[in-house]
Amino acid sequence: MQITRPPSSIASITPRTSTPVLSLSSNPRRIFNLTSFQNSNHAFKISHKSQSGFSNPVLAAMRSEDGAEVDDAFYMRKSVELAKRAIGCTSPNPMVGCVIVKDGEIVGEGFHPKAGQPHAEVFALRDAGDLAENATAYVSLEPCNHYGRTPPCTEALIKAKVKRVVIGMVDPNPIVFSSGISRLKDAGIDVTVGVEEELCKKMNEGFTHRMLTGKPLLALRYSISVNGCFVDKIGEGALDTGGYYSKLLQEYDAIILSSSFFDKLPSISSKEDTNVSIQPIQIIVASNAQQSPIVASSNTVEESGPKVVLFTAKELVAESETSSSGVETVVLEKINLDSILDYCYQRGLCNVLLDLRGNIKDLEVLLRDGLEQKLLQKVVIEVLPEWNTKDERQVASMEWLESKHLKDLQCKQSGGSVLLEGYF
Repeated sequence: MQITRPPSSIASITPRTSTPVLSLSSNPRRIFNLTSFQNSNHAFKISHKSQSGFSNPVLAAMRSEDGAEVDDAFYMRKSVELAKRAIGCTSPNPMVGCVIVKDGEIVGEGFHPKAGQPHAEVFALRDAGDLAENATAYVSLEPCNHYGRTPPCTEALIKAKVKRVVIGMVDPNPIVFSSGISRLKDAGIDVTVGVEEELCKKMNEGFTHRMLTGKPLLALRYSISVNGCFVDKIGEGALDTGGYYSKLLQEYDAIILSSSFFDKLPSISSKEDTNVSIQPIQIIVASNAQQSPIVASSNTVEESGPKVVLFTAKELVAESETSSSGVETVVLEKINLDSILDYCYQRGLCNVLLDLRGNIKDLEVLLRDGLEQKLLQKVVIEVLPEWNTKDERQVASMEWLESKHLKDLQCKQSGGSVLLEGYF
């Protein structure tokens, strides 16, 4: 068993600061305002103006290029579709897709498959080859303009001699923010920003939240009956391929579970087909020194990292059967949600799911922290086709949810259940 004590600074991580706004006054279409990143919904408010000077809520819907009409929104949606092939695989990086279009035809496609591997633009340009010259590149996120694990994508686009770049959203990473756009414009490339912006932001909401707050996005999941009573189970088929719970496990980098799930950890894994097989880190909070995890069969965002992370306020006695199971024990002075999220941030995680199942009393402190400290951003509720009496195990904290107002509430059917999804 690997015992880890978090660094002393784990509880005092400050949010990332943003770089000054770059002047893009030479672009008559867009005016960039960095302060708009700081609103509660993380909506990047960028004013749109047509060349005639009138506001236009639909940016670059159709455009004439060499006699051929190009539907910018269509190709941006295609880029998002490509990006989602790597869902759950790219953290701490965002999902990005890119399409190269020339004379009304797609000549190159690509997406970012995993952190450390080439970015979407590079794969798309390789696919297009010489046809990229004088073509239009559609990319769901602003191309990077710095050297990290990979060279700048802006230089790859410039070298390929693309004529136009259409960008879904500005990168909230302060290292990138607007610099990629400026570099492309300085090279004489026509740049359009904000096509299908909401769709692009939704896809990378965890990455954006992590960049702006210094913490991963935290979502709460639980099940209720049609009469509003807590139910300790998920619906039939939810964990099968295509089921909503299987998709959640694919989307989220980590899942916080009750300690009562120690003997069920191997069964909690996504059944979705992906290009890179990565399962969420399973986080268990131990309330006493008698608890010890069993072997789990999952992987993590960091393939060499532990499969299960056990948080405890006391030293646990290492047992031989857990020494080779990939379990990491993190000892905290005091167990709280803020410290757990700071740990997840340091591990490069963007999305964390707090799942209320099993002995949910184990999670009451974390749920209370999430509500009181506004650490919860999202909720997913499964309404099962059942009429139940109140479960006496329901934690008191859940009663607070009755008075919470949700934003952007959406519902859809999943098997025999109804899924509700909203934001705090």
